[in-house]
Amino acid sequence: MLSLAFQFRNLSDFPKVIQMQRIPEPELMTDDAQCQAYASADFSVSNQAFVDIVRNRIPEHVVNVLDLGCGPGDVMIRLARACPSLKIIAVDGSPAMIQLAQTAIEECGLSMAISALQGYVPGLPLLVGHFDAVLSKDFLHHLPDPMALWHEVRRLIKPGGFICVMDLRRPDSPQAAQKIVDAVTSDEAEVLKIDFYNSLLAAFTPEEIRKQLQAAALNLDVTLSGDRHVLMTGYAS
Repeated sequence: MLSLAFQFRNLSDFPKVIQMQRIPEPELMTDDAQCQAYASADFSVSNQAFVDIVRNRIPEHVVNVLDLGCGPGDVMIRLARACPSLKIIAVDGSPAMIQLAQTAIEECGLSMAISALQGYVPGLPLLVGHFDAVLSKDFLHHLPDPMALWHEVRRLIKPGGFICVMDLRRPDSPQAAQKIVDAVTSDEAEVLKIDFYNSLLAAFTPEEIRKQLQAAALNLDVTLSGDRHVLMTGYAS
């Protein structure tokens, strides 16, 4: 995993004047308090928006679905309830996150629909070309090398399979990032506010993502979604 020389722990630590380049954050949330704060946060609006997009666009024949970077599992629980015919494997690299996801899945009675797997991208122990659809929400910005995600998508999806990825997009300035944090997480724990701020700084721009997709030979549409996300959708060649 990536070892960083620094990470902003307080919003005031960020320099007042800076060119808005990407600033990577730690790849995994492994601290229990950090993971619990994320799991307890209210991301229902953006999570449901992603599920609605998938539900409206996913082909009817899709059965086997892979979710990369599942976090505490809320997104795939929502999707499994909306589309009961799906068989979902939800993956996260953080053991603490996978435990939260597994507990949530069991409590919702969805163990037959969703299997939680702790594993790392790239190199997941899954069958090549097995999945009818590969999904991911708010995972890309965690990766030091974004190509790890796109190469894994290509490796694991069937030809013609459906791809839907949503991630944060990097704001134009630290001040713009702060406004988003204030608007979205005003009632959340301070650790979550700091993590969210760092995530916004670690996110990619739509143009950067288009270049990644071109390098991975993935012909996906890249569009803006809401005030802070970018959406990548399409089909594997």
